Amino acid sequence: MSLGDFRRREFIGLDVEVLESTCKEYLGIKGRVVDESRNTFTVEQSGKPRMVPKDCCRFRFVNEAGAHIVSGEDIKFRPEDRIKKVR
Repeated sequence: MSLGDFRRREFIGLDVEVLESTCKEYLGIKGRVVDESRNTFTVEQSGKPRMVPKDCCRFRFVNEAGAHIVSGEDIKFRPEDRIKKVR
């Protein structure tokens, strides 16, 4: 799966880790994506939901095809709009 194809997919249910962030409080957050909006992911970490903004973070997603590193700026759309806008 190419990176472009990966960025168009559904992220809810994938394992994610925040690799880089301009805000230190989000660094190292790791868990499963349980919800997504235009600007944020909700990540369940140790049974607790954590809201993580997309625009200031770089993420590593893990799925059956392997790991993919994605900038939040590249996927900062509503999930239903991302399929049309991400190239």
